[in-house]
Amino acid sequence: MNYRILAINPGSTSTKIAVYDNEEQLLVKGIDHKAEEIANYERIQDQFEMRKQEVLKVLAENNIDINTLSTVVGRGGLLPPVKSGAYLVNDEMIDRLVNRPVIEHASNLGAIISYEIAKSIGVNAYIYDSVAVDEFNDIARLSGIKNMDRESLSHALNSRAMAIKFAKDNNKKYNELNIIVAHLGGGITVSVHEKGKMIDIVSDDEGPFSPERSGRVPCKKLINTCFSGNYTHKEMLKMIRGKGGIVSYLDTVDVREVEKMMEEGNKEAKLVHDAMCYQVSKAIGELATVVEGKVDAIILTGGIAYSKLVTKHIKRRVEFISHVEIMPGENELDSLALGTLRVLNNEETAREYKEEILANA
Repeated sequence: MNYRILAINPGSTSTKIAVYDNEEQLLVKGIDHKAEEIANYERIQDQFEMRKQEVLKVLAENNIDINTLSTVVGRGGLLPPVKSGAYLVNDEMIDRLVNRPVIEHASNLGAIISYEIAKSIGVNAYIYDSVAVDEFNDIARLSGIKNMDRESLSHALNSRAMAIKFAKDNNKKYNELNIIVAHLGGGITVSVHEKGKMIDIVSDDEGPFSPERSGRVPCKKLINTCFSGNYTHKEMLKMIRGKGGIVSYLDTVDVREVEKMMEEGNKEAKLVHDAMCYQVSKAIGELATVVEGKVDAIILTGGIAYSKLVTKHIKRRVEFISHVEIMPGENELDSLALGTLRVLNNEETAREYKEEILANA
């Protein structure tokens, strides 16, 4: 059976959309939102109607009749911790994202826009692999300070999609394998998938630094800097997310520029580049211990995985653990659509979002 799927992925200053007939991509478009336009809205949630109209406009301009859609899927936002896979968007989820978001974040708009478009044509809306996917074992939650538990926030969407694709390409089932996935982008997260569950991660504030995030930093030095009187709370947050990592050393967030500096003989650029790869490798090794070294594959994905220098360096350090597969790119729209297609084909079952269930999970 043919299913037409609209996938919506809102970012801070853009909304990416794509339309698929089953696995075939018919349309992909990035809608840019001007800074002055975004500034008109006090809360991210207030941008909903503006972004929805922009999506509908692009569909009309490309002769996509919304009444031909079988379903709409949005990027899962920052909800309370949820399980992996698909959730049917309902009024309870919308209430949470609009009125009581865990964090105000552009990805929260994915479910809201999808729900309104889907409702207008009488079909279901879904989210798939929310940023807040949490399948931690109890032992993984402890941080070392009581009441300061670790949180499962990672690039779950692309990481799980690549793990599922790897399994399928090798005639295996995702729930049969132990896979470590390193998502290498503006932020870097590493996750371990044990027999179909993402049971632990190294988040972007626990491990490798990346182009614009500091990763794990010395706690005592960080505390001293916080209380030095030289920085506000907002400035400290920006120091670790936005101005940390590669940009703090080399004034660029583009790994391609770093590699050009290296070609020109810049020794500091080489050291920073090597240190990032070194730290990613350490995180992979750390998660290998979670499954007692029984790792069927290591996947390197995300935009930085296009760099042959980066992947070669990491592969050299970790291939003693297991086979290393390079699967570059963000792949988020594809991941949303293919995940939803599995639901429509009854290969997966969508969960229903209920706050009381999450509270007792």
